[in-house]
Amino acid sequence: MPETITLVDVPPAPSKSPPRELVGRSVAIARVRELVRRAAAANGGVLLLAYRGGDVESVARDLHERIDRFSRTFERVECSAADPVRLDRLLFGAPPPLVPTDLESVTSDSRIAAASGGTLFLQDVTDMPASVQARLARVARDGEVRIDGARMATDVRWIASAAPGIEIEVRTGRFRNDLYRRLAVSRIDLPPLRDRPEDVALLSARLLEDWCARRGCPPRAFTQSALALLSALAWPGNLAELQVVVERAATGAPNDAIRIEDVLPALDLDSTKMPVPFVPSGNLRDARLGFERDYIAAVLQHHGWRMAEAAQALGIQRPNLYRKARQLGIPLARASE
Repeated sequence: MPETITLVDVPPAPSKSPPRELVGRSVAIARVRELVRRAAAANGGVLLLAYRGGDVESVARDLHERIDRFSRTFERVECSAADPVRLDRLLFGAPPPLVPTDLESVTSDSRIAAASGGTLFLQDVTDMPASVQARLARVARDGEVRIDGARMATDVRWIASAAPGIEIEVRTGRFRNDLYRRLAVSRIDLPPLRDRPEDVALLSARLLEDWCARRGCPPRAFTQSALALLSALAWPGNLAELQVVVERAATGAPNDAIRIEDVLPALDLDSTKMPVPFVPSGNLRDARLGFERDYIAAVLQHHGWRMAEAAQALGIQRPNLYRKARQLGIPLARASE
């Protein structure tokens, strides 16, 4: 019997959509949005801690846009992408004079000078070499530099990102404690997708909306069962991994409604992502039949084996879910009404 198509009910977007990383209704992400609001209203640096695959730059830009007193200047420096010499030159410009001065010296073409009156976002800041950390700590401490020899205040809002566990880097001396204190006046921990599975459906809808907008194509939507599948997965690669799957599914789907049949081929079916082990075999029909048991079991587990909630998430009637579970050999002893 063909699947009943139920499109996800996505509320109208506000006039200014939140950054993708902050989309969702979970308690965890609501807390993060509040911390972003407070950090924007306060003075001092902001440290964003995010797991691999998080869209941390979008959060940094959102913070920058909330700070009315600053200009629109937003300078991003990827600290892990450059060798120490190049990173030093990028931040400070030409090499400083041999004779020490009372302040750090930078040139007008440096990122520090360019960010004056705006925001300097230091991505993956713990990858910054010790020599650059020392110079940057001095700039943050003094609040002044010499730009091409002239003494000037650095009206810069510092935002930095790092992976969770930066405290270990500070404790062991691999990252300067004085720099950490100035960057982490406000600290925001971005939760991984595994800690907010209830947000995956809205995130998937947002990513699909963005994909359609970039290509100028009519709006498309996931079926409810396709969204339930996406929500049941672990997503160790977080938003970046989810985006790849959403875009693969949208590219391969023949219709405006993106079904579970379109999502399955877009997945990397391995044990790190699937809620339970799955070994693909045969054609797409065989893959769907082989996956259906694990998928329904994962949705049931996600909803605490409450059949009514799981059936609603799957887009089927509760009697049909009981029948499916029996056919697929899913034990219902743990299920509760």
